[in-house]
Amino acid sequence: MNEIRLRDALTPILSKFPMVERPGWHVHFKAKLGWTIAILVLFFALGNVYLFGMDVEQSIDIFGRWRAIFAGETYTLTALGIMPIVDASIVLQLLVGAGIIKLNLSDPRDQAFYQNLQKLLVLVFSVFISLTYVVGFYVPDQGIADKLGVSLQVISFLLFIQIFIGGMLIYFMDEVVSKWGIGSGVSLFIIAGVSKQLITGLIGWMPDEFGLAVGVIPRWIQLLLPGSPLQVPAYEILEGGMVFLFQHHIIALITTIGVFFLVVYLESTRLEIPLAHSMARGARGRFPIKLLYASVLPMILVRAMQASIQGFGRMLHSRGITIFGTYDEYGTAASGLVYYLDPMYGPWDWFPGLMTIPYAGWQVATRLAVDLSFMVIGGAVFALFWINTTGMGAKDVASQIHRSGLQIPGHRRSPATIESMMEGYIPKIALMGGAILGVLCVFSDMLGTLGGASGTGLLLAVSIAYRLYEDVASEQMMEMYPAMRRFFGEG
Repeated sequence: MNEIRLRDALTPILSKFPMVERPGWHVHFKAKLGWTIAILVLFFALGNVYLFGMDVEQSIDIFGRWRAIFAGETYTLTALGIMPIVDASIVLQLLVGAGIIKLNLSDPRDQAFYQNLQKLLVLVFSVFISLTYVVGFYVPDQGIADKLGVSLQVISFLLFIQIFIGGMLIYFMDEVVSKWGIGSGVSLFIIAGVSKQLITGLIGWMPDEFGLAVGVIPRWIQLLLPGSPLQVPAYEILEGGMVFLFQHHIIALITTIGVFFLVVYLESTRLEIPLAHSMARGARGRFPIKLLYASVLPMILVRAMQASIQGFGRMLHSRGITIFGTYDEYGTAASGLVYYLDPMYGPWDWFPGLMTIPYAGWQVATRLAVDLSFMVIGGAVFALFWINTTGMGAKDVASQIHRSGLQIPGHRRSPATIESMMEGYIPKIALMGGAILGVLCVFSDMLGTLGGASGTGLLLAVSIAYRLYEDVASEQMMEMYPAMRRFFGEG
């Protein structure tokens, strides 16, 4: 009763928030593709508009290592990336999953309330994270303040406004893609950012601080091509061993290729539940339950939680509070609790000969164990929350199957019977898939990937690309066969 009163009280207020209206008619495939491409172009354009009034040399990007996951570009209008959307999702999933907010997400009214709450939380997190950026990490430029004749506080306020507006623009762009385009904006922004990093890591010819190309292909041409001023003799490569291969991205290339094929294999692995039509005798079908049933998006939620912990730790450290540990000048956790809670980012965090600080073996092992526990347990739990809050749970699936006139052969045709059968598969497979992805994320992060995309970012990109291909194929099928579109209620 209290939840109903709360919903009724908040709905008139939340409904006044700006939103992207869902189309009341069928949007053709070409129009959806056009909207998707337009938003992608706009996202890249915003990522090239740098924040006015910031001293880049003095500033620190506290989420720089997470860019592949949270999208956006450092020091630009897209600095927030999808962080507010992800954080809002985490809070809502925890509240609904724990039963603190009791909502029936199969009820359209509760669905609308859930979406309105998410808008409010996105707004709150956009404000909070923007403030976090300008409080101690994005430093205002004294020269610009002097030219404008204003104080540094005014420049900091301008930075806050720019970051906040950019974050809200990304939220509305996500809404446009979700309602007018193909897939979701969050997925689109992730795959765009990761693809950019992978292409740079593969063929980027710009030199690094050592004069070598950042891309693995031009780098090895420089290392092996006869007559090249940077050519390295073969014996030096052999003597360098694994350290040399890590330093020059060969292990990262192998990891990237391996993860790509492994994720495609996992995406295609599924359990199929036989179905029969109750009215048409002999008509059979199957309901597929993928091993990665909850997709890889719950991995973002776990990494976002870890990123938030590190962001909070950096903010405390910048204020001189070191009870939880310290950070170096690059913003990397160096000691204390924050070190053990910091995920593994690459071989430089654990491989002997590459670590900049020679941590003891037990320290590295403890950090790895904590990261693995976070990803496995968190991945499984968030996968379960994800399916229950996105209409993919056993009850929702059973209702869909029952409404379509299908049943499980040998069982009574009732939603309760189908739900009981699905309860034996869906939650277990979601938990298993989340745990498997957690392990894969950690070890691919440890080995490194091309362009610093991170193992988690690469997993997301490959899985999103696979599902985007399925979405495009589905849209084309609906376009070719309007009767099928009406059957699925697409209008």
